Amino acid sequence: MKVIGISASPRQDGNSDELLNRALEGAASAGAEVKKIILNELKFGPCQECGGCDRTGFCVIHDGLEPVYAQLDDADAIVIASPVFFASVSAQLKMMIDRFQCRWVAKYILGKGGRSGRRRKGALLLASGSYKKEFFENSRAVVKAFFATLDAEYSGELFCGGLEKKGDAAKYKEYPNRAYEIGRELVING
Repeated sequence: MKVIGISASPRQDGNSDELLNRALEGAASAGAEVKKIILNELKFGPCQECGGCDRTGFCVIHDGLEPVYAQLDDADAIVIASPVFFASVSAQLKMMIDRFQCRWVAKYILGKGGRSGRRRKGALLLASGSYKKEFFENSRAVVKAFFATLDAEYSGELFCGGLEKKGDAAKYKEYPNRAYEIGRELVING
């Protein structure tokens, strides 16, 4: 089983990364092959809504996001970790999701279905300084729409409030421990 982790934070080794690393450790402990994609290290631009994908279902922009399409097609499970910024996911994650408009077109307009031809699982890990429920719910809605486009069943979530400063996730043992279990469960229940 292949599990892809997507780190959507601009801050390296921060709270989102801590949660993602623990989830990937949990997946690996259950026998999965894991890979981590760090969006902030990729050079890619936003969707231009140019219509280039309207006939083929493939994005016409050639940049650092190209390998991510294939990696996610090949994944059996996807774990996304993002900080919550202004009541939603990070700009890095939103920009990546918007670039998957081509997959939405392929599935819902061109009727080509999912690229991989199989169902997969998806989980969301959120780190926020705030505990506001609606901030987590806004982020969840964006990611659930993304997972639906990729034929990924929304199978787990962890909403972590009170994580303002780098390293705060380590202060709350239940957050990293639950992230680990989410990673394991994706594989065991996959």
